Amino acid sequence: MTLLAVGHACVDVYQGAVAALVPFFVAERAYTYAAASGIVLAASLLSSVAQPLFGALTDRKPLPWLLPASTLVGGLGIALSGLGDSYALTLLFVAVSGIGVAAYHPESARIARVASRGGHTAMSWFSLGGNLGFAFSPALVALVVGLGGLTMSPLLLLPALAGSVLCLPALRVVQRGQDATSGAGAAHRTQAALTPAADDRRSFLRLTLGVICRSVVFIGLSTFISFHMAQSTGWGPTAGTAALVVLYLGGAVGTVLGGRLAERWDRVTVVRRSYLLTVLAVAGVVLVPGPLGYLFVALASAGLYVPFSLQVTLAQDYLPHRVGTAGGITLGLTVSVGGIAAPAIGLLADATSLRTALIPLIAMPALSWLAFRGLPEPAAAIGPARRTTPVAPPSEKAESP
Repeated sequence: MTLLAVGHACVDVYQGAVAALVPFFVAERAYTYAAASGIVLAASLLSSVAQPLFGALTDRKPLPWLLPASTLVGGLGIALSGLGDSYALTLLFVAVSGIGVAAYHPESARIARVASRGGHTAMSWFSLGGNLGFAFSPALVALVVGLGGLTMSPLLLLPALAGSVLCLPALRVVQRGQDATSGAGAAHRTQAALTPAADDRRSFLRLTLGVICRSVVFIGLSTFISFHMAQSTGWGPTAGTAALVVLYLGGAVGTVLGGRLAERWDRVTVVRRSYLLTVLAVAGVVLVPGPLGYLFVALASAGLYVPFSLQVTLAQDYLPHRVGTAGGITLGLTVSVGGIAAPAIGLLADATSLRTALIPLIAMPALSWLAFRGLPEPAAAIGPARRTTPVAPPSEKAESP
């Protein structure tokens, strides 16, 4: 799980890097808010569409080689995005990176579920790796591009090279663990026999709607928070980079906290209450001026990330026959589909003001809360990815219905 978490961090560096690069594109190429948010859209749109497709593929056949390959593709797109002045090529390279990230998440979520035996805390550590990658990306971009300009972007390929190498021993360990029990083929047949009879598609759809609303507010904040805090504090670009770091580090804290809370209460209750509290935190980010805004950035980020890993395991429990698809949609859409709304925020900011454009984001956590209201907590059944042998896994705390 440690190796998988580190590999997850190396991939999600490139999701965070898109937002971190936006201020440099604006500074060096004089992009408008709308043009800058178009870059976020390019990374998000293809990723949002591709991730369910990759999830469906991994449900048909495990594709562990996708982890190192997609890590390299994700890094290569970002590394090339700073070269040249063509807006079209920049969009293309960022889109290629988004496809690489899309290919990574469904299979990595499936493998992490096998390695963790479906434990909430273990999955939260896997998700934490991605959050730390997000948190590290603004500092990495500031170090590389801030000092050398966009032409130094090829150096951003280094995390991808490291991540592609580090995931290889993790894949070998998981495969050996499966083969040592009853053989990969026998394990697959056993999993199919133990899978619950039906998927709860209605609950999964409602969860997905909540994930989409959560993604809109998170991507909206990550795209524009650097501009907003620079204006709010009057401290310039440094304030913007610091805001991104706080946003992503708050997410890391929230992810670990979510796993711990789910061991005490059921996942649906934890997610629902977290979204309700996040409404107030996002309102503070948008409406409270000055340095106090950093506190609300941290609270909003933690609130948005408490549900992060819990939504993945909930989705996989709602769709036990399609854990790859479930993981791809929830883990992927959580950090990508919101980019589709980013251009609308940018256009509104160009027409009015950035603060005015961010006000609608306050409603998004409330909509997520509504989507989760009344959702059932899945029974503690063991689906295909959680059980890899005919014997029962280590006992887990019973969850309330």
